Amino acid sequence: MRISVFGLGYVGCVSAACLANDGHTVIGVDVDSRKVASINEGRAPFAEPGLEPILNEARSRGSLKATVDEFEAIAGSDLALVCVGTPSARTGEILLDALRTVLFTIGMALRDRETPFVVVLRSTVFSHVVEGEMIPLLERAAGKKLGNLLQFCYNPEFLREGTAIRDFYEAPMVVVGHNGSWAAELVAELYSKVDAPIIYTDIGTASMVKYVCNVFHALKVSFANEIGLLSESMHVDGRKVMEIVCMDTKLNISPMYLKPGFAFGGSCLPKDLRAMMAESRLRGLPLPVIQGILPSNQGHLKSCADSILRLGERSIGLFGLTFKEDTDDLRESPAVELAETLIGKGMDLKIYEPNISHDSIHGTNLAYIERTIPHIWKLLTKSLEEMARKSKVIVLLKKVNGTDRLIIQGLREDQVVIDYVNTIAPAETAARIITFASPTEKLVLQ
Repeated sequence: MRISVFGLGYVGCVSAACLANDGHTVIGVDVDSRKVASINEGRAPFAEPGLEPILNEARSRGSLKATVDEFEAIAGSDLALVCVGTPSARTGEILLDALRTVLFTIGMALRDRETPFVVVLRSTVFSHVVEGEMIPLLERAAGKKLGNLLQFCYNPEFLREGTAIRDFYEAPMVVVGHNGSWAAELVAELYSKVDAPIIYTDIGTASMVKYVCNVFHALKVSFANEIGLLSESMHVDGRKVMEIVCMDTKLNISPMYLKPGFAFGGSCLPKDLRAMMAESRLRGLPLPVIQGILPSNQGHLKSCADSILRLGERSIGLFGLTFKEDTDDLRESPAVELAETLIGKGMDLKIYEPNISHDSIHGTNLAYIERTIPHIWKLLTKSLEEMARKSKVIVLLKKVNGTDRLIIQGLREDQVVIDYVNTIAPAETAARIITFASPTEKLVLQ
């Protein structure tokens, strides 16, 4: 494939070298003539283990060259990778000047082109910038809309300085964001030598994945450092602690819990978080990441209540009251707090919780109910059907199956379902479905 790579920094130079090494014909483009000269001489323009031998070999074979002439690069390629930087402004927002300039120039170079061309963005930007500004800018400059002659994809990179060559060939995944065009398969072909799953998705999701990965990495570093700080103060080996924690790939290092939904609760997580926060305060240790977890959870719970109240309906039905699936434990259940909030706002609340009844609850759980929410018995319905019939808004805090699913499927057009567990598809029922974290409905949580 004939490829041009715009921007010869860490991402662009490594991408160009690896693609040329894999047999593609690559033209690198940069405004910095020193980088261009360095690559044309087979030298790495910056320190990166393993880069220079690949650059030198590709240059010797004639599969890689560099230029400052953007029009020359476009004329000699059928696909452009845009890898220019998006640094931070003082406000934290990204600076887009270089990206705007490159996309405008590429568009101008494509004005008279009559054969298909694909522009692939690798720079880190949010989806609204890509779809609301960058694609329209490219289309205006090229004098044509996306279609048979011009296609656009978003292909985030996951390269780390110091291990970039290894990261290119041992990528955890290859993400291709596209608008349903043939170009997605062409972009995937770039990585035919990379042993990684190809994930096709929309441009918005692809751009968000890149940001979330980096934020998650930063969170993990900060979390591990706070655990190390607290462990050290208690004469515990924090490295051994985290080493053992990471051995659990069923719950700890896994997809478990990493799903947008309702708030957490129960008899363990809040209690143990409070204990760790109290211990850190006693020792005078600042642990802002850990100390921020409970306030974040509380803020999310408030957002959930606000989203229900904004619908303007008084008759509300909750499906689920225990703190998680398949238990009758109500202790520190966020659903109980949600119910109390809605009652306090004057809502006519009905609750269906199949695991809770006068006959089944006893001991600590019963004592908690009688002490904290003695009025719960007046709110409980005997069936989901009864609760749904009496409610204009149904809030799903548990998954529905079997008969319960049939009841939800039979809801009326004038009813609304807020689904926090992603358990029902919009096409299944006549009711309006709002799925938390889904773009199908603009549910703004503040």
